[in-house]
Amino acid sequence: MRMRLTFSHDPADLAGLANEWNALLARSATQVPFLRHEAASVWWSTLGGGEWPAGRLWLGTGRDAEGALLAIWPLFLPEGPSSDGRLHLIGSFEISDYLDVIAPAERSAETCAALLEALEPSAEVRGIELYNLPEASPTLTSMQALGPSHGWSVVRERLSPCPVVSLEGGWEGYLARLDKKQRHELRRKLRRAEESPDGVRLRIVAPSDDVEAQMESFFSLMAYGAGKARFLQPAMRRQFTALTREAFRCGCLHLAFLDVGGAPAAAYWSFDYGNRLWVYNSGMDPAYAALSPGWVLVGRLIQWAIDAGRAEVDFLRGDEDYKFRLGGVERSIFRLTLTR
Repeated sequence: MRMRLTFSHDPADLAGLANEWNALLARSATQVPFLRHEAASVWWSTLGGGEWPAGRLWLGTGRDAEGALLAIWPLFLPEGPSSDGRLHLIGSFEISDYLDVIAPAERSAETCAALLEALEPSAEVRGIELYNLPEASPTLTSMQALGPSHGWSVVRERLSPCPVVSLEGGWEGYLARLDKKQRHELRRKLRRAEESPDGVRLRIVAPSDDVEAQMESFFSLMAYGAGKARFLQPAMRRQFTALTREAFRCGCLHLAFLDVGGAPAAAYWSFDYGNRLWVYNSGMDPAYAALSPGWVLVGRLIQWAIDAGRAEVDFLRGDEDYKFRLGGVERSIFRLTLTR
């Protein structure tokens, strides 16, 4: 049955889609935490922690004749000085490592065609920027195939690697896939931490914990990092705190600390979602550098994920050396630019 796509500019319609949205996401080609309704709503409420000064919602919903939801295009049009007449996915682009349309893989071509057809009468929209599409997304091939026939030029650009660690074969299987030198180094660092007289402990924030207080500890650790200033600006901090609150509420927050002598030495903020641990942000106290707390904590996280039956650890966007040294295999994200 043919899909009919309509747009809403009313944020109340975004709020009202929560249950349908997450149910559709569970059947979609791209199932990532950044596409959950909670994440999209938080992002829209702050426009990415101030990344965009202003924007107008273009929420596209595709339904069949009986009203069943088939697809969601969560889009917005920047306004003001940043406006270039191009629609962007909600979440674009700095703080959401993966983005996409929300639709089953078998409806990809239909969903992309419905968007292009729905935009035909709009003089306001001159382009579409689709950032952070996973390499496996059918949107890439569908848009490249359909764009020209609908009067759009399409440019595909690789943006960044997203290294992913397979947990197949358990802890020993993981170690066996590491380079010999890195395997020895990781084992040495973990052993040294275990033998430390100061007492080194992995602590994961539990549902009964005060998550607001734990985030204050996390922000304190982030403040030591030279590249973390952006996340500590007031608007971005509000965005990150709200995202943490929602992830905690829906049970997909994994906030882990490495305590040394009872004091937090390192922390990793991750999503525990879809049988995968998504390692999103971190903070380290340099006073504990001799213990390599970052490496120790990542090693402990991988052990935790294996014990919990997760299939992968996704280090998300970025080509930092440690991600590959710890067994990450490169996957990529892409940007599609459509203009007419």
